[in-house]
Amino acid sequence: MKSLQLHSKSFNAILIDFTSDLRIRNYNPKAVYNNPNHIREFLHYLEAKGHENLAGVTTKLVTAYYKYLSTRKNLTRGGALSNSSLNKHQNALHQFLSYLKNNGAKINFGVHLKNEKPNTIDVKDILTQKETLDLFDACEYSHVSQRFRLRDKAILVVLYSCGLRRNEAVGLNISDVDFDKRQLYIRNGSRNKRREIPYVSVNDFNLQILKEYLENARPQFYLADQSESLFINKNGGSLKGMSFANRLSAIVKASENEAIIEKKISPHNLRHSVATHLLQNGMPIEKVKEFLGHKSLESTQIYVHIIEQLDA
Repeated sequence: MKSLQLHSKSFNAILIDFTSDLRIRNYNPKAVYNNPNHIREFLHYLEAKGHENLAGVTTKLVTAYYKYLSTRKNLTRGGALSNSSLNKHQNALHQFLSYLKNNGAKINFGVHLKNEKPNTIDVKDILTQKETLDLFDACEYSHVSQRFRLRDKAILVVLYSCGLRRNEAVGLNISDVDFDKRQLYIRNGSRNKRREIPYVSVNDFNLQILKEYLENARPQFYLADQSESLFINKNGGSLKGMSFANRLSAIVKASENEAIIEKKISPHNLRHSVATHLLQNGMPIEKVKEFLGHKSLESTQIYVHIIEQLDA
C-alpha cells in the first residue's frame, strides 16, 4: 500500500522516523520495506476517520481497522487477505506500538488482536488427475481467439505441469525455456529468493505446448517483439499475477465440469494438485521437494497427509 498518500504532516513525519528506526535496529530489509507500508495503510485509515495525529486513537479504533483489513480485497491476487498476510499486518502494528513507546509518545491505544491460524489446504479442492486433463481440454474453448487459447494451455503447463508459484510464472522470460535441455529456468523462487535448484524438467508433451504458444500465439500479441516476458497481455506488457488467476477462472468455466467448478481453483491450488499427483504416482518425496523448490522436507510432507485424507 505504498501508493497511499498521507496528508497529515504528523503522520508523514512519524512514518519516516519509524522506517529509520527499523533500519537503525537492523531489521531485515523485507521488514524495513513492508512494515512501514502496512503502517501507512493504518495511518491512511485513521485519516479517513478524521484523525490527523495519534492523540485520539483508541484500542477500539485499532480493532475496527483490523476488522476492515479482514474484509478488504487483496489488490494483488483478488479475494481477501490470507491469514498469513493478516498476521504480518498485526506484527507491523505491534512493532509500531513498541516504537512509539520506546520514543516516549503519549498514546491511548493498544494492539489486542488474536493471531490468525495459518491457512491450510482443503483436500476437497485438490484436483484429480482426470480433472487436470479436463482443464487442458477446456483450453480449446476458453477464449474466442486462438492466441489466447494457446496461451491458456501454456499457462497450465507452467502452473500445473511445472508446479510453479504464481510469482515464478510471472517472472519467466522467453529465454528461460530451454528446449535443448528440456527444462525451465526459474528466476524468482519463494519470496523472490533464488531456488537451490533453479530449474524444472519439462517433458515432450508440455514442451510441444510451449513451442506452439511461442511460435503461433505469442507473436500475435501487440508489441510482442518488444518484451522478453514469456507471457504477455493484449497490450504487450508482462502478464501479471491477477491475470493468471483470471485466465485460470476462464479455463475452469470453459470445462463445464461441475466437480471442477465447485472447487476453489487457484494457481497455488494447481501446485498443490501436481505435488499430490506426483506422490500418488510414486515419485520419492525428496524428488517432489526438489521439484517444488522447497527448502525443507517438512514443507513437502503436508502432501503425504493430503493423500492420507484422500484415501481415508
